[in-house]
Amino acid sequence: MQTILRGPSTEVIISPETPIVMIGERINPTGRKAFSAELQNGDLSRIARDAQAQADAGALVLDVNVGAASVDEVALLPAAIQIVQDTVDLPICIDSANPAALEAGLKVVKGRALINSVNGETDKLAAVLPLAAEYDAALIALVMDDTGIPQTPGQRLEVAESILDAAQKHGIKPEDLLFDPLVMAVSADHKAGTVSIETARLIRATLGCNMTAGASNGSHGMPERELLNTVMLTLLGQVGVNAPICNPLKNGLAIHAINLLLGFDEWGMGYIQAYRALPKKD
Repeated sequence: MQTILRGPSTEVIISPETPIVMIGERINPTGRKAFSAELQNGDLSRIARDAQAQADAGALVLDVNVGAASVDEVALLPAAIQIVQDTVDLPICIDSANPAALEAGLKVVKGRALINSVNGETDKLAAVLPLAAEYDAALIALVMDDTGIPQTPGQRLEVAESILDAAQKHGIKPEDLLFDPLVMAVSADHKAGTVSIETARLIRATLGCNMTAGASNGSHGMPERELLNTVMLTLLGQVGVNAPICNPLKNGLAIHAINLLLGFDEWGMGYIQAYRALPKKD
């Protein structure tokens, strides 16, 4: 099953038979006070630098989010997307909870975008699925619905199945959905990691769909977060999460290592090239 995304002149294929694809998370004000303040002032100068740095670190898709407090996303999101497309030739993941901003972003995308995101909530499905169908975009689908985040893998699978059914009614194919099994903080529930991993295993085994995840969500509140993030990315990769949203500047080599150890990197050349590109310590 292939999820195909396109940049201005490039194509990225996400499938169980191809290496894991990194979706770069850095163009996002969440947890970045300086970037958030810049966006509030209409300053987009950081975006080109972040786009280029993530591309250099191996990201193949770039998430673009300008959702800082008091920001006019409908105006700013298309402008941010234009900057990214002028800087790098990579597909765009349009990240907003505002359907009007999503549509404004979709109108300026060159290629085939990924929408981040939809879930099983009735209003969300009604707002986002028609946009994906109209603009031929792929979709990230979070396995939560009107009742909240299900506690068990089986319940999360049921939500995934209901989203898939709703999407197909809009002409959206299974290969155009990237399911997110929802990584939750292990500091709040030490079993949260196992629920996410088992959810991903069930989705791959039952639906065969490609998947994404925000692996770093699991490490909130814990020491040595980067260690936990790397381990989580590894465990998720093993059960089928093949397009994680992560920080390429910190997780890039780990993703290449996972691809190598899962047999996707012949002779380890991708890993070796990524290692050689790292800044060397004295």
